[in-house]
Amino acid sequence: MHDDEIILDALERALGHRFDDRQLLKDALTHSSFANERPEVARCDNDRLEFMGDAVLQWVVSDLIWEIFPEASAGEMTRRRADLVCEDGLAEVAEAVGLGQGLRLGRGEERSGGRGKPRLLASAFEACIAAVYIDAGGDAVVHVCRRHFTQRLQSNAPGARDYKTRLQERLQQQGETTPRYRLVDVSGPDHARVFEVAVMFGDAAWGAARGRSKLEAEQSAAEIALGKLDAADAMGERGADNGAGDGAGDGAGDGAGDEASEAHSSMTER
Repeated sequence: MHDDEIILDALERALGHRFDDRQLLKDALTHSSFANERPEVARCDNDRLEFMGDAVLQWVVSDLIWEIFPEASAGEMTRRRADLVCEDGLAEVAEAVGLGQGLRLGRGEERSGGRGKPRLLASAFEACIAAVYIDAGGDAVVHVCRRHFTQRLQSNAPGARDYKTRLQERLQQQGETTPRYRLVDVSGPDHARVFEVAVMFGDAAWGAARGRSKLEAEQSAAEIALGKLDAADAMGERGADNGAGDGAGDGAGDGAGDEASEAHSSMTER
């Protein structure tokens, strides 16, 4: 058996679905870089399947949350779903399945470590979900999603990746202003947009990030801002322990502010 077929066999077992039309699985694993370089063996890339898979996942995961958490509020349900279907959450599932070994990548993506990139893994997993749906329908895709998401839903605390809420609550506790999110840039074709967003509070930008949606970019920017706040707090605590008192804390705040101001300036120049 050819090595590619062995890999596809393994992925079907890991996903929990045997394809009637295996070409759909190949399409789901095909990055645009491979399709551009090898059009004679790739009938398409996985962009369209990724688009459909995103919608199917939203539906199926919402149904699972409704079933598993009958007492959850709408807000909690939203946070649980966001944690599961964000880029990091889907990349974790893709890694567990071993999806990276089956990705069809162009030479550049291969050299740059594309098989381990969360964005490529998450996109390919969404495409695989769409491929299952097209191949065998709703019951089959619900079976696959139950297999890969039920335990994660039951073991994850809601909102673990809801960095926007965590940032807002932290700033409120510190008496700071509410964070604001500014769209800096939109790039990419219509079917594969990339959004860049900056999070602002006070007079500075504290984090900037890209994502496949504005919400995803906002969450990543909020995560960066939380990291900077943690670093500033840690510096202040170390200074206090060393007897530096207010001076260390002021230095930490100034350093974080300077870094944020520089980030803001660089984005403004763009």
